[in-house]
Amino acid sequence: MKIPSFAMTLLAVVLVFYLLIVGEALLLPLVIAIAIWYLINTLAAMFGRLQLKERELPRSVCLGLSFLTFALTLWGIGGFLGGRLEEVMQVIPVYQVNLTTRLENLPFLDMAAYQERGLMQMVTEWIDLPAYAASIASSFAGILASGGLISIYVLFLFLEQGRFDDKISALFGAGGQEGDVRKIIDRVRNDIQKYISIKMFTSSLTGLLSYLFLRAVDVDFAGVWGLVIFLLNFIPTVGSIIATIFPAMIALAQSDGYSLFLLVLAGIGILQIGIGNILEPRLMGSSFNLSPIVILLNLGLWGYIWGIPGMFLCVPFLIILTIILSHFPQTRYISVILSSDGKLRVPADEVIDDFEFKPNMAALLGRDKSEGSESNGVKAGNDE
Repeated sequence: MKIPSFAMTLLAVVLVFYLLIVGEALLLPLVIAIAIWYLINTLAAMFGRLQLKERELPRSVCLGLSFLTFALTLWGIGGFLGGRLEEVMQVIPVYQVNLTTRLENLPFLDMAAYQERGLMQMVTEWIDLPAYAASIASSFAGILASGGLISIYVLFLFLEQGRFDDKISALFGAGGQEGDVRKIIDRVRNDIQKYISIKMFTSSLTGLLSYLFLRAVDVDFAGVWGLVIFLLNFIPTVGSIIATIFPAMIALAQSDGYSLFLLVLAGIGILQIGIGNILEPRLMGSSFNLSPIVILLNLGLWGYIWGIPGMFLCVPFLIILTIILSHFPQTRYISVILSSDGKLRVPADEVIDDFEFKPNMAALLGRDKSEGSESNGVKAGNDE
């Protein structure tokens, strides 16, 4: 009895996700290393567009400047957080107590409804600031603990990147599919680069304006919350909501009245709506055309698989998957489901109908054409 192809596909998907969960300790550092490698190359390409006396900078110089910029950025963020993280962790329990007390004193709460179970306990479970801070810190600590492995991956990716074109030619050249594969890779690279560039700009703008606003209204640790808002905006939908509510709750915990809480909630909310719902969609246009509900489901899925790092990576993964699936007639309908309005960027006449994986055996065996023709000549001479 032949197993239906749908069941085989479903089994393969389940197996892939199982391996992603089980192999998190090995695969997550590799994915982070690929992201860092891609960011450094993207930054190097930006440096390559600069001209010095009408001459482009050499590739090696661009890579060196990119490495230096990336390292200085990480060093600056690490130094900034290192000087304030301990102070924040010390004051978080105080904020928790103040926040719980403030919520207990709200005039519209019926305290009689919480006689069996204290409101303090319920609020502590709902809004556990120390637990949230510890969870975020542990996630980043886990990434830092894998820093050595990530660095090794990044090093080998740069050592291997000069041979990527040869590998693509060896794998897809014989079947005549090399052009199609390169077209898919170029589209993935361009879309990911556009997404990262726009997201970096809008998140930086949101974080900077939020920092200036929080500093102006005298919220404690405005620089830390501005950096947190910048990072949270890379998490779709949920990140913006948390980035709005969290500073407002901090304002409520540190002040005596409710005016600062309402002011922060309104100010950060206006910034998030103005940049996230108006400016960012205009910049991105219809480039990605992803369904919001699919993005939320994808966020929950990758959050379950890889935690907070998975939430940051979920949209690039979805973009790559949508582009690849839209190029093949067998999977094009899945891209339609993932899209927002059913319209795909890949037109029907660019669909790859007869894709067949036929690697170039001569290239795989390390023989070039001249060696192949020479061996054929020797063989013909022996036959004579």
